[in-house]
Amino acid sequence: MLVSVSSPISPVLDQLTDLALWEAELAADPVVVMSSLVGRLERVPDRRARRGRRHPLLVIVVLTACATLVVGNDSVAAIWQWAAGAPQEVLKRVGARFDPLLGRFTVPSERTFRRVLAELDADALDLATCRWAADVMRGEAPTPVIARTPGPREREERRAAQRTVQHPAPVGLLPAAAIDGKALCGARTTTGRVFLVAAIAHVTGVVLGQRQVPNKRGEGAVVHELLAPLDVAGMVLTLDALHTTKKTARMITGQLNAHYLLIFKGNQPLAYQATQALLTGTDDEFAHSNTIETDQGHGRTERRTLRTAPADDTLFPGARQVLRLRRDVGGLDGIRTSKEIVYAVTSLPSGLASPEHLNHYIRQHWCVENRLHWIRDVTFHEDNSQLRTGTAPRALASFRNLGLNACRLSGRANIAHARRDLHDRNDAFAVYDI
Repeated sequence: MLVSVSSPISPVLDQLTDLALWEAELAADPVVVMSSLVGRLERVPDRRARRGRRHPLLVIVVLTACATLVVGNDSVAAIWQWAAGAPQEVLKRVGARFDPLLGRFTVPSERTFRRVLAELDADALDLATCRWAADVMRGEAPTPVIARTPGPREREERRAAQRTVQHPAPVGLLPAAAIDGKALCGARTTTGRVFLVAAIAHVTGVVLGQRQVPNKRGEGAVVHELLAPLDVAGMVLTLDALHTTKKTARMITGQLNAHYLLIFKGNQPLAYQATQALLTGTDDEFAHSNTIETDQGHGRTERRTLRTAPADDTLFPGARQVLRLRRDVGGLDGIRTSKEIVYAVTSLPSGLASPEHLNHYIRQHWCVENRLHWIRDVTFHEDNSQLRTGTAPRALASFRNLGLNACRLSGRANIAHARRDLHDRNDAFAVYDI
């Protein structure tokens, strides 16, 4: 008597065939997300080898961008944990990998996040994220929206409105941007510390571009690489004394067709001494070319006295005016306890920039510290990061800039407050129209 024995091979083959057909259907019908940010991030090249690549690069960078928006996601582990809880319909929209065995869309592991971020083309990532912000400002991309917690306006918004009333901007200001560098204190790579130079708009506080330099002394050499991809024609660029070189002045007024405002210190001794000589004299002698402004806040009073004098190319390339700013600071009792004098040169002629304009440009230059460096350090806890591999430190800094830009473009004055409003994951994805 013959007994038929069923073979276990046939069901396995049938299952593998079904899985192959399922994956083929998914590949033939990819989901396209109509998001301007996704369109920009698609242009970041994938440096990984094709063999063994399971998760698309776009999925990893999109999940990282959205996770960085939310409070608490300041490390790779936190970003991965947040991404792992993303809704299935969102993962499907961004093109996440579908696992037929689990019957669901999956996200990469934490190790994959770390490896991919460490191998990213950081220049391309910075260019993509900053161009998305430029698209929004030009009206070519929808303005991000961050839902507000019901209630009265929070403190930073009230202070911003108060500052606008107390220190109204002079009429006729040109668009301006501040340029300065920052070290990622907690980050280390095989080449040492990570230094980043960024350009930030004075009025909006939006980061326009970012570049990495090998050390603090390399900031000046990277200014052209930072500004060349940006449309800065006709803008005023404010830079500190580290960037006050003749090469930078010629590049800004020539190739970039923009204006500069540069601080003079000991690195330009001849120009510094000539500027001092031009601006030496009594207040009566400069009565027609000076301005005085007083301010009170943070438990102190400040008196800012600025005087100007004409200049030309013999003093510095493209120079049209030199200026002296004196700051007298004291307590609320009105007694001055400290004095500081700053000399600077600008390519702006007096017809485009009065003493009031120049005083405003110098004051707004510090937005790079108050609205960028401080926010990334305190709100995003950047200096607490211990990333040490490849481009990961800079990549996360780029995503923090992206999150900061999204909050600013949505009209939020307090970045920490805006991040706390993104409790639901769907709200975070909706900010970038995903």
